[in-house]
Amino acid sequence: MRGVVWLLLLFGVAVVAATALGRNDGLVTLYWAGWRTDLSLNLFVLLVAGACVLVMLALRALDSLLSLPERARAWRSLQRERAAGRALREAQAEYFGARYSRAHKAAARVIAIHEATPGLPDDTDMRLLAHLLAAGSLHRLQDRARRDEELRRAMDLAAHGSLRSAADGAHLWAAEWALDDRDAAQALDQLARLPPGVARRTQALRLRLQAARMARDPLQALHTARLLAKHQAFSSSAAQGLLRSLAIEALDVPHDAEQLRRQWQALDITDRRDAAVAARVAQRAAALGAPEDGRNWLRPLWESLDELPADERTLVAGALGDAAQGIGADWLPRVEIALARWPADPAVVAAAGIVFAERQLWGKARRPLEQAAAAPTLDPRTRRHAWRLLAALAREEGDEAQAARCDRAAAEVG
Repeated sequence: MRGVVWLLLLFGVAVVAATALGRNDGLVTLYWAGWRTDLSLNLFVLLVAGACVLVMLALRALDSLLSLPERARAWRSLQRERAAGRALREAQAEYFGARYSRAHKAAARVIAIHEATPGLPDDTDMRLLAHLLAAGSLHRLQDRARRDEELRRAMDLAAHGSLRSAADGAHLWAAEWALDDRDAAQALDQLARLPPGVARRTQALRLRLQAARMARDPLQALHTARLLAKHQAFSSSAAQGLLRSLAIEALDVPHDAEQLRRQWQALDITDRRDAAVAARVAQRAAALGAPEDGRNWLRPLWESLDELPADERTLVAGALGDAAQGIGADWLPRVEIALARWPADPAVVAAAGIVFAERQLWGKARRPLEQAAAAPTLDPRTRRHAWRLLAALAREEGDEAQAARCDRAAAEVG
């Protein structure tokens, strides 16, 4: 097809030339030093056109000759750029193939080529990637000193490079390596340098969660885990279990009742409505000498006991039994209603018996405590408590033999 087009163009030029020059009878006369030359106008036009073409070709040849050194330098730069690109791809392939020594050598070649050829295009970004690959390889080889040096050089280049994602990746890798080194403070420092948008990415949040747990900061870990759950980084069941464990871990940190109150208020409302978390805070409050606070925190769940599944109902009832010291008379109607609704639930029965005993209502307490002490599915600690309260009841009645039997039964509970 291209040949046909050229043939048509040639025919067109021939027609135009024949039309324009075929009847041109003009002459051109040239005088030079007594000499006279007559040329037809057509020949003169052709000679002028040919001379122009020759001049243009001469100028282009001269320009090519003068630009030869520059073109040679550009060719050498292109060859080195291609060599650096091949070495970078080789470093990536070897790194992903777990050949870290080879990956480091290939990345070192990239760096050496760029240092020997400063004028390469995208010099900063390619060197940044090479330094990151070299640092990652050295980390896998457990060479922390050289790894930190390569990372420092990568960070310096990141401040001047245009590849923003590579700079963010450098901070993420640095945080991950700090976690491998068990340095939570360094990991959190690297994550703090990320832009807000990058810091909310799933990988950054995962690293922050690990660092917070390593730093024993359960509140920050809980906040981060909640963000991850919103991003659907976990399944719903895994997220619930993780958030519950972190909330319980946060409640285990305080060493006095005032710290426990502040920690409880710092929790999210969703965590405070979790039966396991509320049960744990009630137990901790009782252990720290503030059982009334524990009962107050437990009250909303106790009042909605019928909405809880059996395992959570057991936790809430057990926590009430642990925090029953000094319980007021206002709890008696709630406990009696719960006992009437779940007369066969060992945990509820045990909690009712402990509350009645705490209020010195021994007549009401006897039957629930006996049921709790004999329940094989009940927590051993609660069963021992029930036996001890039965022993106290026997001593109140002056039956030392029965009290001794109850103490012996408490000691035998596994």
